[in-house]
Amino acid sequence: MKIINIYSTKNINILSVIITIIIILILNLFNNSFLKIEVNESLEENIVSENIDSNNKDEEKLEDDIGDWYLEISSINLKAPINETTEMDVLNKFIGHFEDTALKDGNVGLAAHNRGYENNYFENLKNVKKGQEIKYKYFDFEKTYIIDKIEIIKDTNWSYLESTKDNKITLITCVENKPSNRLCVQATEKKF
Repeated sequence: MKIINIYSTKNINILSVIITIIIILILNLFNNSFLKIEVNESLEENIVSENIDSNNKDEEKLEDDIGDWYLEISSINLKAPINETTEMDVLNKFIGHFEDTALKDGNVGLAAHNRGYENNYFENLKNVKKGQEIKYKYFDFEKTYIIDKIEIIKDTNWSYLESTKDNKITLITCVENKPSNRLCVQATEKKF
C-alpha cells in the first residue's frame, strides 16, 4: 500500500498558489469596499459642495432677477419686483403699479396679492408698523419712505392714490374675509 504524502513539494506548491489566490481575492474585496467608501465619501463631499454653490448662485440669480424696479420692506423681509399695471396677470408675478400714479415724485401707488396666489408679496403687509421704512427703486431713482398711515378702506375708496405734492408711496392689498375692504399702507419720503 502506498501512502500519499500531502506535504509533498508539488502539493505544497499547489496549496501555496491556492492560498495566495484566496488572500489576493480577499484583499481585493476589502480594498474595493474601502475604495467604494472613499469614493462615496468623496462624491458626498462634492455633492454637498455643489449644492452649496448652487444655492448661492440661486440667491445671486434671485437678486439679479429682481431687476431695476422693486420694493423693499426689510421689517417684513420683502424685496420684490414691480411691473406696470394692476391687472391679474401682472399681480400673479409682480407687485403692480397703478398706472395713473407717479413713478418717481408724487404719490407712487402699488398693489399685490396677500394670499391664495403663486406670489403673495403683500402677505405680511398687515404686520408693518408706523415708523418703519419702505425702500422704492425705479431704475436710477431711489427713495426711502417712513410709514405714517395704516388703514382699512373700502374697495371703492381711491382717494389714497390721488396725486400729492409730498413724495409718498401707497400700498394696497385685500383684507382677508372682507372682500369689500382693502388694507392701505401709506408712507412719506424720509427727510435726512
